[in-house]
Amino acid sequence: MSIQNVRLEVMRFLEKNIDTFVDSYLIPVEKIWQPSDLLPDSESEEFIEEVKELREYAKELPYDFWVVLVGDTITEEALPTYESWLMDVEGVNQREGEGGNGWAKWIRHWTGEENRHGDLLNKYLYLSGRVDMKEVEITTHYLLNDGFDPGTDRDPYKNFVFTSFQELATYISHNRVAKMAKKYGDHRLSKMCRLIAGDEMRHHHAYSEFVDRIFKVDPSEMLLAFVDMMKRKITMPANLLRESGGKMGEAFELFSDSAQRIGVYTSHDYIEIMQKLIDRWEISHLTNLTDEAEKARDYLMKLPARMTRIAERMTVGREQHIFKWVRPALIK
Repeated sequence: MSIQNVRLEVMRFLEKNIDTFVDSYLIPVEKIWQPSDLLPDSESEEFIEEVKELREYAKELPYDFWVVLVGDTITEEALPTYESWLMDVEGVNQREGEGGNGWAKWIRHWTGEENRHGDLLNKYLYLSGRVDMKEVEITTHYLLNDGFDPGTDRDPYKNFVFTSFQELATYISHNRVAKMAKKYGDHRLSKMCRLIAGDEMRHHHAYSEFVDRIFKVDPSEMLLAFVDMMKRKITMPANLLRESGGKMGEAFELFSDSAQRIGVYTSHDYIEIMQKLIDRWEISHLTNLTDEAEKARDYLMKLPARMTRIAERMTVGREQHIFKWVRPALIK
């Protein structure tokens, strides 16, 4: 049987438990929080006063913080790209029921939860009065036009490694932003980002379980897919970020500098995520591996230490970039 056919069989094997995955890792629509729960109520007579209070707290947040918050928001707003990419994975059929499969249910329900993140953060940015919303919207529009290529092709094994990694990375970013917002006294924004981080962690656990179950039935090929993704390095979803008039991807490195500078997401975080996945999937204890997979495991087990040595020599050398999204005149 070809590698592709084996993967399709494994996807069918996992699909039998789709309802269990949905019930375990996602929250029913009527029970989960919605953006309106966390923002000033536009129907309330106190709406204007609440907005004024929100804007006062927003004034205390520093420049790089706003850059990171805007970048995180734009990343969340590019959700249509991520859904269309996952719907194209081998073994996923957009139809449900007869002639289709249950993977579409998982992806649509996951998308529904993720969609709330961009909605919430976008509305907060708008109400804050601290950013140039048209420039934010232009960047989001460009990011959707430009798309992204995570290097996974249509391979479900590689895609689930990517999502396991990426969901944990977004948890770290949103959780750190939440802590910083709290430090500066913006408890409303802190709660928003903390709740978003909670969603990302649940989603991380779901995709990690998908991989864990694949390891139990196809360990060598799953390991080779994991190692391949670590060799090529995980491409962040917003890696093609650009400002108006800018080149594709030009703004991403500058945005990453801001995140590294204030400690929201660093090269060390990347390495720690890799190590957590190695531990989570118990790579050192895998058995019945092919010779190729054994060699790949040896390479993988040494990789975090090797990358740590490289990261320790790295510095954020560029000066603070002035983004069109966030004008210094708007920041205290």
